[in-house]
Amino acid sequence: TELYLKREDLHLHGSHKGRSIPLMIEKYIQSGKTDFCISSSGNAAISAAIFVNEYNAKHKTARLNLKIFAGNNINEEKFKIIKKLCNKFVLAQRTSNPRQSAFQMEKDGLAKNLRQSTDDSAISGYASLAKELSEIKNLNAVFIPTSSGTTAQAMREEFNKLKLNPQIHIVQTEFCHPIAEAYHQFPIKSSSTPSIAGAIVDNIAHRKEKVIEAIKTSKGNAWVCGNKEIETAIALIKKTEKIVISPNSALAIAGLAQAIQNKWRFNGPVVCILTGR
Repeated sequence: TELYLKREDLHLHGSHKGRSIPLMIEKYIQSGKTDFCISSSGNAAISAAIFVNEYNAKHKTARLNLKIFAGNNINEEKFKIIKKLCNKFVLAQRTSNPRQSAFQMEKDGLAKNLRQSTDDSAISGYASLAKELSEIKNLNAVFIPTSSGTTAQAMREEFNKLKLNPQIHIVQTEFCHPIAEAYHQFPIKSSSTPSIAGAIVDNIAHRKEKVIEAIKTSKGNAWVCGNKEIETAIALIKKTEKIVISPNSALAIAGLAQAIQNKWRFNGPVVCILTGR
C-alpha cells in the first residue's frame, strides 16, 4: 500500500491553518471588521499574525488589529515565533484562560473572535486540502490529527462533493479525546499527563456529531495515542524520511500504526496529514 505524507508543515504559514485562517479574516473584512482576536495553542495564531502583517503592509490606510491570547503552557518555540510577529497592530498575551479572554473581548464588542471550532467559514479553507488529495488515484484512507474536528469535517464534505469516499481516520491524544471517546471501535486509554501534541486541546468538540458522521459514513475510525506512541512515530519518520516532524503531525503516523496493529485493512493509498511545524 502506498503511503503519502501530506507536508502541511511546508505551507508558507507553517501549518494547515494557513489554508483557513486567512479566508476567515478576509470574509470578515468584507463585512467591515478590522479588529480581531484569537485564542490559540500556536499554529492558528501564527497564521493569523502572518496574514494581518501581510495585509497591513499592502493597506497602510486601512490596517487590521489582532490580539492573540495564548495559554500559559503554550509551546515556548511557538510563542517565540508569535512574539517575533508582534508589533503595534499584532499583540500577544499569555493567560490562564485564553479561550474565555477571546470570548470576552468579542462580547465587549472590541474584536471579532476567530474561532474555527464553531465558525463554518473555516470549512471552506480546508476543502482545498481534500481537492489536492483527490489527485491520488484510488485514495483509500486519510489520517488526520484532530482537535476541534474542523479539518476532518471539511475534508469529508469536500470528498462527498467530489464523489469520493476515502476512510476518514481522526487521531487524538490520551489527554484530550472527546470525539474518539464518543466513537471508537477499539478500547482507548486516557491519561492525566499532558500530551506532547499540545495543539489537541478542544475538550468540548462542538463538531463532534459531524465528525462522527464522517467517520461512520466513510468506514474510518477514531484513534487515541499516548506520548510514547507519538515519540516512536517521530523517530520512525526521522529515520526513514530524514525529516523532523512535530508531535502534532506525528499523531497521524501514530494513528496509522495503531490501525495496522489492529489489523485494519486498506485497499489503496493512505495519506497521513502532517499538520504543521
